[in-house]
Amino acid sequence: MYKYDDYDRNLVLERVKQFRGQTDRFFSGDLSEDEFLALRLQNGLYVQRLAPMLRVAIPYGMLSSVQLRTLADLSRTYDKGYVHFTTRQNVQFNWPQIKDVPDMLQALSDVEMHAIQTSGNCIRNTTTDQFAGVINDEVTDPRPYCEIIRQWSTFHPEFAYLPRKFKIAVNACPTEDRAAIKVHDIGLEIVQNEQGETGFRVFVGGGLGRTPLLGSAIREFLPEKDLLTYLEAIIRVYNQHGRRDNKYKARIKILVKALTPEVFAQKVEDEWQHIKDSPAQLTNEEIDRVKGFFDAPNYDTVESTTSFEEQVASNKAFANWVKRNTNEHKVAGYSIVTLTLKKTGIPPGDVSDDKLELIADLADQYSFGEVRIAHDQNIVLADVKQTDLFDVWKKAQAAGFATPNLNMLTDIICCPGGDFCALANAKSIPIAEQIQTRFDNLDYLYDLGEIELNISGCMNACGHHHIGNIGILGVDKKGEEFYQVSLGGCSGLDASIGKILGPSFAREQMADIVEKIINVYIENRTDEELFLDTYRRIGMTPFKERVYAKAH
Repeated sequence: MYKYDDYDRNLVLERVKQFRGQTDRFFSGDLSEDEFLALRLQNGLYVQRLAPMLRVAIPYGMLSSVQLRTLADLSRTYDKGYVHFTTRQNVQFNWPQIKDVPDMLQALSDVEMHAIQTSGNCIRNTTTDQFAGVINDEVTDPRPYCEIIRQWSTFHPEFAYLPRKFKIAVNACPTEDRAAIKVHDIGLEIVQNEQGETGFRVFVGGGLGRTPLLGSAIREFLPEKDLLTYLEAIIRVYNQHGRRDNKYKARIKILVKALTPEVFAQKVEDEWQHIKDSPAQLTNEEIDRVKGFFDAPNYDTVESTTSFEEQVASNKAFANWVKRNTNEHKVAGYSIVTLTLKKTGIPPGDVSDDKLELIADLADQYSFGEVRIAHDQNIVLADVKQTDLFDVWKKAQAAGFATPNLNMLTDIICCPGGDFCALANAKSIPIAEQIQTRFDNLDYLYDLGEIELNISGCMNACGHHHIGNIGILGVDKKGEEFYQVSLGGCSGLDASIGKILGPSFAREQMADIVEKIINVYIENRTDEELFLDTYRRIGMTPFKERVYAKAH
């Protein structure tokens, strides 16, 4: 993984020093609440419903075991002993005191972490596939390009005050999109042309929130050396033409839709002609330098053995976990392991300090001291020998991380909702627990097959409800919490925005409503169909008729 040089280190330390001074001035009364607001947001510090919240960047989802242990220690010292991993591969502390945040940022800087640009109208954390660099069918490892974008976008003077927040995601897998690039402001798909040259298909104008839209392809092939200059051209056009008079219409997706993707693309091309040969054009030397930080670890040659197959054959629970929670690795004898953070009764994405320490131990012992944070709020050990899988499973099982429900109905993506967030209209966590409790039979879940269920507490869509096969949105009706359901969303290569089922439901109805939806699927599916396939074939009407049918 990338290691700081002196420039990186000094940049982060200067920011910590600067914010410490700003915090001191705030407490001394030299800065008003409004003046401090913009400064704290630039350092990832929010004030939520019950307490401040500090959001810390995890660039493209990668963490070392040392960094994990630091997060654990900070959660014990300054918080309530747990952290929350988000859908954008960040981590949040939900209960820090403002006065302690400079000390937290100092401790984070000691292990090459920071909260820079995790808030505000700037380019946020660049995200990618949690299996980057280890999955078999990717075009190339996307992480070096994410790191190049991170370095370029950090404190870029032109992009400090964009019309609205800005998010970039990168995918390098031609068969699956685990980075959800089509619902980002810019989505980059790494491709190769007929000459075998690496480049990017560029999508612009995706996003969720109040106006969910899928990104449009504005360039089919961008040479890799032109990555930064073309991104700069896109954001310059956005900076020049994006709306600043209405924050609800300020995202780039609104601009692209208003201009049309064709007109927007032409404006980008026109702008790009002025800067494409500027010093921001990448060189092979710079690309190779950054790629050098992502060299493969020293994999062992794993001799074939019958013990692993025997363990799978003799232990059904272990076999289920291997089938559901591991993926084939590009190196023979290794597997990719996903630790599921979706045990019933624990909010999705939450991990306690002692469990963080345990994950760090697992990473050190079995996966070269590294972990990845997934878009679906789970944790990945990317490099585990198959001969070690049984030991990893036993330890993960004891810690509650081995529920073999990955990609199943109860592997719910969920924002913190009204339990924490000041923006939320309704609570999300109790809905997740209600559904997980109702569908707690693994055999039944396996029979249902893969179903993505996403929950957001408000229209900001931090739980990505628009792209869940089943999406649930908390809404406020005269001070009461209700929930709106959508169907048919998808974040993959065939991305789609879910359509609203109909009027909203009370909290106590939600498990019943989901069960009715699932029953319609069971009654109408063919043997090979997943939920999304059946929905796309039969449409909304059968689901609507069942859910809103009056009891006789």
